[in-house]
Amino acid sequence: MKVGRLILALITFTILLSCEEKPEQKPIETPMKKKTVVYQVFTRLFGNTNTNNKPWGTLEENGVGKFADFTENALKEIKDLGVTHIWYTGVPHHAVINDYTPYGISNDDPDVVKGRAGSPYAVKDYYNVNPDLALDPANRLEEFRALIQRTHDVGMKVIIDIVPNHVARNYEGLTNPEGVSDFGANDDTSKEYDVNNNFYYIPGKAFRVPEWQDGYLPLGGEQHRLSNGKFEENPAKWTGNGSRLAQPHFNDWYETVKVNYGIRPDGTKDFEELPNGFDTKDHRAHFEFWQDKALPDSWKKFRDITLYWLDFGVDGFRFDMAEMVPVEFWSYLNSNIKMKNPNAFLLAEVYNPSLYRDYIRKGKMDYLYDKVELYDSIKHIMKGYGWTDHIPVVQKGMADIEHHMLHFLENHDEQRIASPDFAGNAELAKPAMVVSSTLSTSPTMIYFGQEVGEPGAEDAGFGKPTRTSIFDYIGVPHHQRWMNDKKFDGGQLHENEKELRDFYKRLLNFTITSNALMGDYQEIHFYNKEHTAGYDHRLLSYVRWSSDEKLIIVSNFDGERSYDIDLKIPKDIIDKWGLANGSHQVIDALYGQIKRTLSTNDVGGSFPIELGPLESRIFTVVE
Repeated sequence: MKVGRLILALITFTILLSCEEKPEQKPIETPMKKKTVVYQVFTRLFGNTNTNNKPWGTLEENGVGKFADFTENALKEIKDLGVTHIWYTGVPHHAVINDYTPYGISNDDPDVVKGRAGSPYAVKDYYNVNPDLALDPANRLEEFRALIQRTHDVGMKVIIDIVPNHVARNYEGLTNPEGVSDFGANDDTSKEYDVNNNFYYIPGKAFRVPEWQDGYLPLGGEQHRLSNGKFEENPAKWTGNGSRLAQPHFNDWYETVKVNYGIRPDGTKDFEELPNGFDTKDHRAHFEFWQDKALPDSWKKFRDITLYWLDFGVDGFRFDMAEMVPVEFWSYLNSNIKMKNPNAFLLAEVYNPSLYRDYIRKGKMDYLYDKVELYDSIKHIMKGYGWTDHIPVVQKGMADIEHHMLHFLENHDEQRIASPDFAGNAELAKPAMVVSSTLSTSPTMIYFGQEVGEPGAEDAGFGKPTRTSIFDYIGVPHHQRWMNDKKFDGGQLHENEKELRDFYKRLLNFTITSNALMGDYQEIHFYNKEHTAGYDHRLLSYVRWSSDEKLIIVSNFDGERSYDIDLKIPKDIIDKWGLANGSHQVIDALYGQIKRTLSTNDVGGSFPIELGPLESRIFTVVE
């Protein structure tokens, strides 16, 4: 779905390595009192206990998880991991291959479906949910409503996907609320563009399926009555990634069509832009601004969709590829959402750092993925060729928006840490996870199975190893060992997997209770590189503090080397903390067994620390 994204990320990352000074900007206020932890779970895969894992396997052969698999016990275990929000990925009804015609659902053509289970980002009906996920497809909405209630009952919030840039080629709403028409139902298809058309068209040309490449065939080459190299669409529509070809390329998002937000084909805007200064105004001012404006039909359709799901009980949204949709639309949509629920959690994919501040300040996003800067920096360090020196530089450049840049080490688009193409060893995530979750006031996200070292090794069919497939019916082996035949007690985990999950549990629970992690930050890395013997670019250190909590955090990213150093705390930090000259006890916050004495004097402070390979310490200063 995201061809070219990694190329963009690498180009942007190379530019960022120049580390030019950015103009000083006032930080955006931090509304949260404690850290947030998001658990992303691929809903279709979570409860599947089938271990068959046949490439291109059917639902019957490989199994599928259900809403009902998220039992009260399962949800309690997720919450006890240190989770505040759960993102149920793949809930809206997307194109699938299974035959659900007895439930009034039209069949989907394998020529415009990726994988056998279908892409969760080719939504077919925004007012319903994936029938695969229900024990009774006729009752699928009520089964999801019950899951929302169970999630709330154990104390977590619910996030689902909204995919605003594109929809499935065969979009068909079966349960639209009264007065809601389908996308494209009222379009003038004789025009390439009209401000109130939901799609862009290629008049005079019919759609043709791509030429398959690299040995790919729909359903792995299995015969299917609808898989005939054809899909009826006349005139053809622009493809989801913006391709204007009637026959999109194999690497285009050919299973989707791009939504028209009032951007003309030449790139100019067919709607009003926000006046100067609106980046400093709150969501109420943005809401009022749009009330008397003529707006493209697609804007209103997505507003109605999100408000529907808020009424249904959902607490927030993750917006797919938000930067492909104009920022003015986000001002309109998110201000409408916040007027209905001021606490709604709004997370977006934006990969271009030059757009971050606009999408936060003008688009009223709560959080954006911090991929191109922090994630990519940490990934390079974990792979052995990056230096920790870059992390304080990234953090300095993000100072004004640091709270809004959600941190992660895995998600459904990224390689699993334990896969050979990434780190090849889940233990390498330990120092990275400490840094990712404690560096800033931003939320932390983990992907299901990350906490037990899932390597994503399966050849699922359309989805290939290193990433757990989002396109196929597949079992997730390490995660299945934790599920333990739906006891959700980790009973089949190996000892190293149990220890890894215990590490995540201790760390995440600490982050959601710490006051200091919502307070001030100062790096001490470069000071120690200059003043501490044996300290180098495989270590990283910084301090975090609030009025009642002072933390000293140091991580060793080296998988083989131990460090025995005398860590230095600069004098200005000792003064900010109000520590008198003398001795102060520090104790490890995660395991509570390691205690040291911080000695302070007129030039600063120091204490001895030993770090084994991949070890981290979060020391709390005991007054």
